[in-house]
Amino acid sequence: MPYTLHEIAEVIGAGLRGDRDCMITGIATLHNAREGDLSFLANPRYRKYLNSTRASAVILSAASADECSVNALISEDPYSAYARAAAFLYPSEKTAAEIHPSAVLSEGACVPDSAFVGANVFIGEDVEIGERAYIGPGCVVEKGACIGADTRLVANITVCRGVSIGMRNLIHPGVVLGADGFGIANDGGRWLKIPQIGTVRIGNDVELGANTTIDRGALEDTVIEDGVKIDNQVQIGHNTRVGEHSAIAGCCAIAGSVSIGRRCMIGGLSAIAGHLEIADDVVITGMSGISNSIKNPGMYSSGLDVTETRIWRKNNARFKQLDELARKILRLEKKLDK
Repeated sequence: MPYTLHEIAEVIGAGLRGDRDCMITGIATLHNAREGDLSFLANPRYRKYLNSTRASAVILSAASADECSVNALISEDPYSAYARAAAFLYPSEKTAAEIHPSAVLSEGACVPDSAFVGANVFIGEDVEIGERAYIGPGCVVEKGACIGADTRLVANITVCRGVSIGMRNLIHPGVVLGADGFGIANDGGRWLKIPQIGTVRIGNDVELGANTTIDRGALEDTVIEDGVKIDNQVQIGHNTRVGEHSAIAGCCAIAGSVSIGRRCMIGGLSAIAGHLEIADDVVITGMSGISNSIKNPGMYSSGLDVTETRIWRKNNARFKQLDELARKILRLEKKLDK
């Protein structure tokens, strides 16, 4: 549905410069936009497309507005404004309440009339489903689980026994919540399984990416607090807590009993060792390995950039000699001091 630029400006709280009655039908990038599209400039590397864009309007900062030759929506945070505009122009699809004939509802399951339950869904005993919840095709919700109002399980999601999911969550295909954590004890060379008696608790307004797995707690619960956003294929171990409004990018591995603070950002392919604490407002760049707790807010990195193989081999050989080189330098410094 098309909207005027004025209507969009009101929704996203942006200043308007240009034709308030300009009709907007969609959103596109600066270099691919056409007439009727709304675009945005949030990353300076795309500034080169600003003068040549064919978009009808652009969301940008006041500092960039003078360079824009088309209608402008001016915001202190263009990327957040773009997110609000996209949500307004492309609202979530509304689904009619229904329970598919192939769905299996066990005794004692509580499913309100306003919920949607898709094909081949299994809902176990004593499960509670909230108002207007969406349980997509192929989902399994085991005994005693609880799913809050307006939460959407897209498809083929497994919610294990006793898991609690809050309201307004979006959970993408393939997610597994509450599988056993990796709890084992070595008994004379043989591994003994430790029963995982905790569960998983998901807060409100959380999004979980496809094929992400969050293990149930061993003794206490694994907790994902309100507003957390987790990308695809992330592993979160038992008893871990992720603080509210933190974001974790794809393919991260977080071991058990980790405590991640509020408003943290963890880059893709990062790994965090077990039993560590990450303070509030920490940013960890991609492909970092965290083996010690981080006590203070700030940006942290590890790992090496890619280099030619022949150079990498030389550097790797020297890396193995660093300890001996350091000892030699200390010995030389002591001689010089004499």
